[in-house]
Amino acid sequence: MSRHVLHVPKHLLAIATLGAAAALAGCASTPPPTSQLAIAQQALNSADTAQSAEYAPLELRTAREKLLQAEQANVEKEYDRARYLAEQAEWDARVAERKAQAEKARRGLESAERGTQELREESLRGLQ
Repeated sequence: MSRHVLHVPKHLLAIATLGAAAALAGCASTPPPTSQLAIAQQALNSADTAQSAEYAPLELRTAREKLLQAEQANVEKEYDRARYLAEQAEWDARVAERKAQAEKARRGLESAERGTQELREESLRGLQ
């Protein structure tokens, strides 16, 4: 009784294994970006708290629009697009928040400088 053994080169076996793994990974569905949507919403809330509507309205509006688009893509089960838009909304909201904080700090500095100047002028009047 003769046995026939099929001998397959190792590199072909490795290629076939990698191909099968890639095919299985491609079939795996992308999960909904629930946490990214929540993070984007938190970033928008922080931007609102920082008064971004007053100091960075364009950036805040852009962040809100992107979050709405992300939510719509999520409803349509376009999860990769939803994740991308939610990430963009988060960063736009963070930019709005930082811009509002910087503008408030700048205005506070200007106010302090005016107050210092008024004190100087007042003290000089007292010396005359």
